[in-house]
Amino acid sequence: MTVRDIIKILDAELLYGNDELLDQEVAHACGSDMMSDVLAFVKDQAVLLTGLINTQAIRTAEMMDMKCVILVRGKDPLESVIDLAKDRDICVLKTPLTMFSACGLLYENGIRGGKSK
Repeated sequence: MTVRDIIKILDAELLYGNDELLDQEVAHACGSDMMSDVLAFVKDQAVLLTGLINTQAIRTAEMMDMKCVILVRGKDPLESVIDLAKDRDICVLKTPLTMFSACGLLYENGIRGGKSK
């Protein structure tokens, strides 16, 4: 599945991303608002779903080599989040869905949780 596919599945809005980012293949994702848990327990995920709208989400995604951050619950990020995502070349999407529903739809469409550390 590509990031472009995820946009359709989650009825998401693209906040940052170019064709190269949108065509990236992804197979695993995680959902969390606790970046410490992501850093401690997540491995080999390409997509982070979160309700955090500050730069910590992008910095965590960068540290974990994630390709895309999806903001749930229709939250609008701070401008600094988009600026950092552009600098780090990380795709950012926004979906009106809750984290539970977004994760469920991605799972239903073949995205898995991947490994824990």
